[in-house]
Amino acid sequence: MSGDGVGAGERRAVVVGGGLAGVTAALELADAGMRVTLLEGRPRLGGLAFSFKRGDLTVDNGQHVYLRCCTAYRWFLDRIDGAALAPVQDRLDVPVLDVAHPRGPRLGRLRRSALPVPLHLAASLARYPHLSPAERAGVGRAALALRRLDPADPALDGLDFATWLGRYGQSRRAVEALWDLVGIATLNATAEHSSLGLAAMVFKTGLLSENGAADIGWARVPLGELHDTLARKALDAAGVRTELRTRVTSLSRTGDGAAWQIATERERLDADAVVLAVPQREAHALLPPGALADPDKLLDIGTAPILNVHVVYDRKVLRQPFFAALGTPVQWVFDRTESSGLPDGGQYLALSQSAAQNDIDEPVSVLREKYLPELERLLPAARGAKVRDFFVTRERTATFAPTPGVGRLRPGARTDTPGLYLAGAWTATGWPATMESAVRSGLSAAHAALAALGRHRAHPLQEAA
Repeated sequence: MSGDGVGAGERRAVVVGGGLAGVTAALELADAGMRVTLLEGRPRLGGLAFSFKRGDLTVDNGQHVYLRCCTAYRWFLDRIDGAALAPVQDRLDVPVLDVAHPRGPRLGRLRRSALPVPLHLAASLARYPHLSPAERAGVGRAALALRRLDPADPALDGLDFATWLGRYGQSRRAVEALWDLVGIATLNATAEHSSLGLAAMVFKTGLLSENGAADIGWARVPLGELHDTLARKALDAAGVRTELRTRVTSLSRTGDGAAWQIATERERLDADAVVLAVPQREAHALLPPGALADPDKLLDIGTAPILNVHVVYDRKVLRQPFFAALGTPVQWVFDRTESSGLPDGGQYLALSQSAAQNDIDEPVSVLREKYLPELERLLPAARGAKVRDFFVTRERTATFAPTPGVGRLRPGARTDTPGLYLAGAWTATGWPATMESAVRSGLSAAHAALAALGRHRAHPLQEAA
């Protein structure tokens, strides 16, 4: 059975995948006047940034944040009418607690001032208690050198960030207390396993471009309310036909080569353009012969896990919205009490553990024994609190691995087959695997498709610039 018929002059597009990349591509194509069908195998939209119910709680599978410099994701929030639900802090302020200091726990803060770059972080760095005066001065020199790098330089892709930091005199402590504190959370890898090109992109754009670029934003509601509920509402309003629980089985050209046929388990759809917005291994499985010169490169793009530890206490144990930790396996801790709908005056904390290769497959009982005592070290109020619930969520392939050399493996939006485009945070956006990268990839794929069809449309990020 063929899909819905259309008028002779109407162009049709099918987007495969309902994560941020796919939703973005579908919205942009529909806004340009195309007739769009979005196909998603899961029973929801949102990809790897979603929510689920656990009793009375609405739980995010993982803590996701973005920065003020994430202009594409901010555009996406505006487009789905969700910006007010995921605000950005007024000014960068990150509490950093070191529980391994010889003289006892010490709290420092990474804050920006209103001064121009790079002076906006100078006062905070000068007072940062987790580094010695010499280490602070060394960080400043490395930051200035980093500012001179071009993240798009292919030569940087082949180097690891740790080696570069070593060349600029960064001590092991400086890497742990500053560079990896930020880098692990944004790259999902330590400096030694991170491409210098991607690390330079993160630090140069986030910390060394504009005064407020690194101000942090996060959802004050469950992610599903943004990436599923509001996204579906926006898709419906744009006229996109959205089919959930629909798995694509094959892509092929029509007999005359003028269009595409997309087969699902229930129907066959015809389209003038197809955007394949699925993870790299799924994309590899669906690519028709000749779509990429070396499709097996997609299989060489590694993945990295993220573990999230969820703890519900019977009382308030944390008075900050979030903090980062040193001297402990705990990385970042967020208060998710209000957004989860937790009743009865308790507190729900989510621990976001990136680069979690050592923990990702550990039993819950082992993780409980490991992380509850660490929370008590970090939060004295937790020592007398009762744990109402403890559970974990695991994303074994949460992101692509940002290892040196990954840049040459990431394909662009266009394939070698007319009418077929790729999207996903793993494609060549220049960004690591973030929500920002996913949205950018969806925009790139949509605009490549529109250009090929002679439908030129102003790029929303250029309009915002």
